[in-house]
Amino acid sequence: MKLNMSKPSEGAKAAFAEVVPDGPGIAIRPMFGQVSAFVNGNMFCGIVGEELMVRLPEDEIEKIKKQGGRDFEPVAGHKMSGYVILPGDWRAKPPTALIKRALEVARKMPAKKPKK
Repeated sequence: MKLNMSKPSEGAKAAFAEVVPDGPGIAIRPMFGQVSAFVNGNMFCGIVGEELMVRLPEDEIEKIKKQGGRDFEPVAGHKMSGYVILPGDWRAKPPTALIKRALEVARKMPAKKPKK
């Protein structure tokens, strides 16, 4: 299934802002025409078009793919490892636990230094 890289709607952006937890080091900012959430400079989730992707360990990604999720491929055939597009309507049933898990995974990563 081709990834829709069209810009997210205002409704999707507002819903995304609601599901991203507040906390130290967390920021929501644009990325490649989409909107993503970062902690200490590391992306942990984002919206791509109207879909939601999260950063998780590969074994957890495989479980989500068995439930209908799919690889995050910003360019066809070029999977971005560590990320998965969640199945279903994330706005109707926000995947709060998965977003918190993605935040936990990214928080354990070394903080990225700002580019000069």
